[in-house]
Amino acid sequence: MLDPYLEQTNPDDYRYAVHCCGYKWDLTYEPDRAVAIFRCVEMAKTYGARMWPTTFEVIDRSTGEKV
Repeated sequence: MLDPYLEQTNPDDYRYAVHCCGYKWDLTYEPDRAVAIFRCVEMAKTYGARMWPTTFEVIDRSTGEKV
């Protein structure tokens, strides 16, 4: 049963993906998956900077380009 106080989530509304980029420190050899998605680019950058200040990247999911 859905909670009437929570709006239904549409993943298409979340345009910006944050990647931690462990490959930059040779921590992985596999492609880096997004760890979070955000509606707002500023929030995506803030999250990435606080979690992985030297390696994160924010990608625009609609264009595939770095932000």
